[in-house]
Amino acid sequence: MAKKLPEGLPIEHPACLAEVTYRFAFDGAHKALPSDPNAARLRLEAGNRAFAELLDQVAASRPARLSIDIDPHDVGLLPGRSTAPKQQPFAAIVGCADARVPVELIFSEGPNDLFVVRIAGNGLGDDVMGSLSYAIDHLASLRSIVVLGHSECGAVSAAVDVHLEPARYMEIMSQKDLRQIVDRTLVVIQLGATWLERVHGAEVVRRSGYRTTLIEVAIALNAALTAHGMRPGLNLADRSDIHVVYGVYVLEERLVWSPRRDGTDWFGLAPAPRDANEFVAICDLLVSSPRIRGLLDPP
Repeated sequence: MAKKLPEGLPIEHPACLAEVTYRFAFDGAHKALPSDPNAARLRLEAGNRAFAELLDQVAASRPARLSIDIDPHDVGLLPGRSTAPKQQPFAAIVGCADARVPVELIFSEGPNDLFVVRIAGNGLGDDVMGSLSYAIDHLASLRSIVVLGHSECGAVSAAVDVHLEPARYMEIMSQKDLRQIVDRTLVVIQLGATWLERVHGAEVVRRSGYRTTLIEVAIALNAALTAHGMRPGLNLADRSDIHVVYGVYVLEERLVWSPRRDGTDWFGLAPAPRDANEFVAICDLLVSSPRIRGLLDPP
């Protein structure tokens, strides 16, 4: 049900400026699926840019509209059809459970486009791997698996606080579920801390933005490392028709981010590292990227 705007709200109020609409073909034509992994990645990136641009327009007090194409077969809009549509997602998204990351919306996708698995901290537990295995084995339309971290992740932030003040681990000793998330995340936090000191010097721990920077570095490394574990864990070594990529959804920018090899920031998805050398290269790129450097010394 559509929400009614409060009485007396002026029409120029920002709440009136953004409109997201879903549209479909009246002739019952199917929505086209990406033909290969690269096309799937490009579609996700384009959808994310469209979502970010919509809200950029709103922030500038300009009216904006985002139209998302849907397949009428997927939502029962064709008369005379009583059977449920079959699943045909083109991408599986492993995202955090954080309510600020509405996966379908930030990629401008509709029903039956994405197979979404959400869990705090993007951990690869049995439930997650089992869900992805099902998608790979039974959904022939799948072309991409995306590990999507996000900025200001609460699970990673809690683990960073334990890293910086080890005595705080006592606070979660009796909370088994939270402790498991923290334990799993501490590995990438320690790695991120090591790399920050290697590139920015031992004094980096005294810089005003160190805690925030370590959180964001750990979030990106966690996404990259999780993506790396997908291919062997899901027996994808010989599957050229499905690629594994990763990125970090930056809440304040509303864009998916990953570091680039040319040393600049890149709003888009990056391929999962294939081996230790590629992961080391990502560590170097990450801690040297403009976004991370900017976090170390906030204005």
